Amino acid sequence: TTVGTGEAARNTHGFGMVYVERAEQGFVSERVTETGKDGVAVEVTKWKPVTPGQTPEISWTNWNETTGDAWATASMKDAAQSSIEVSWSRTVGVWAAAMLTLCVFSFLWRDNPAYKLAESVVIGVSAGYWMVVALWDTLVPKLVGALAPAWTKANLMPSFDAVGVDWWALVPLGLGLLLLCRLSARASWVGVFPLAFIVGTFAGLKFVQYVEADLVAQVATMFDPLVVVKHQAAVGADAATVAASPIDWAGSVGGSLAAILIFVGVLSVLAYFFFSAEHKGALGRTAKVGVWYLMITFGASFGFTVMGRIALLAARFEFVFDDWLWLIDPSGKH
Repeated sequence: TTVGTGEAARNTHGFGMVYVERAEQGFVSERVTETGKDGVAVEVTKWKPVTPGQTPEISWTNWNETTGDAWATASMKDAAQSSIEVSWSRTVGVWAAAMLTLCVFSFLWRDNPAYKLAESVVIGVSAGYWMVVALWDTLVPKLVGALAPAWTKANLMPSFDAVGVDWWALVPLGLGLLLLCRLSARASWVGVFPLAFIVGTFAGLKFVQYVEADLVAQVATMFDPLVVVKHQAAVGADAATVAASPIDWAGSVGGSLAAILIFVGVLSVLAYFFFSAEHKGALGRTAKVGVWYLMITFGASFGFTVMGRIALLAARFEFVFDDWLWLIDPSGKH
């Protein structure tokens, strides 16, 4: 049988298979001078991909996902080829993800052991995953690497830039160890101090970010001109367009309308929450406009939330029908 198309590959090997292609990678070292944390210039080793003609000092094999069509074509040319093959680990991963997806969907029928199993697996795997991420992205480079940079580079992270010891890392180390006192009933009071430091620092930083990004930025827009005039030259129009009409009327009208809507919206919503006077007359009419602004805002927010959930559901359907069942192939990867 001649196998040369994605459809033939699907008919030959069914669905739920993941194919990978071998890709060799090599690197050579290069000594460069960098400035350390203490301002002293130090030499560090950088690893760069080899160029044609270079002999790699270190190398490894990457297995990149490819299509079933590529596997079928390569196997037709050479039945013993090993450059493209089935990745059984990734195939098992696809099937496990598909089974867990179906277990979660089973909740639409009713609460059942399959759904509880999937729920427990998701929570456990998520906790383990983020623990490993925190270990290698935070603890190792920022704590162990700061206190023992040479040892970290030699034993844990070969790509780590060992530029000097940072003794300030002992402060978060001590606070972290004190947090473990919360596990003891007699010494739990000791863990209150690092917890208070963490909460207070986080609250202070977030408060400053909130004031700058939300409060100040939104108040500043209230002082923008209500009449906006945009020039063609400012928006990158060509010389002929600028000569014919120096003002971008569409942009000017749109900008003016946006500024007026923001101004009216802020004042009307503030009027709605002004309870020192009864909402009658001009204040009542202004507050009613504020209600419309609030309803539109809440509706848009709710619609955006629903759209995000529908997007997640659509992604799972695409996974089931594309990656697992191979019933659709929008990206041509099978």
